[in-house]
Amino acid sequence: MDSFTPLTAALGGSLIGLATAVLWLGNGRIAGISGIFGQLLPPAQTVVWRLVFVIAMVSATFVAARLLPGIGMGGDVPAALVEAPAAWGIPTPVWLAIAGLLTGIGTKIGNGCTSGHGVCGLARLSRRSLVAVLVFFGVAMLTVAVTGIV
Repeated sequence: MDSFTPLTAALGGSLIGLATAVLWLGNGRIAGISGIFGQLLPPAQTVVWRLVFVIAMVSATFVAARLLPGIGMGGDVPAALVEAPAAWGIPTPVWLAIAGLLTGIGTKIGNGCTSGHGVCGLARLSRRSLVAVLVFFGVAMLTVAVTGIV
């Protein structure tokens, strides 16, 4: 993380806060991505808004990466997926699939994800969310220390 930019971080955080507030006020739902995504298959009664939310989230990320290349990446470096550590000998697609699977298992065990606990839960002063966020960040720091990916 050689190019932290407070302006883009504040803008991104504000947009996340705005999106969660709009979802809460407009739909009465917490913006926990694992819960929203997890209810798509098998389809819940409320699949339409969940599908719209996920498509909008992915589309906005794609559009932002194309319209604002290099924002937060340092100059003209285009946005890209993280590469698997070369020393481990695991292909990047396999690495990403394993990471996604472990993330899904963790959100099921933790009864939520970083967006649900970190953004919405902490805003509601939930002790359970505080513990979950501390565990998330502790494991993230340990993972960075072990893999050397920054």
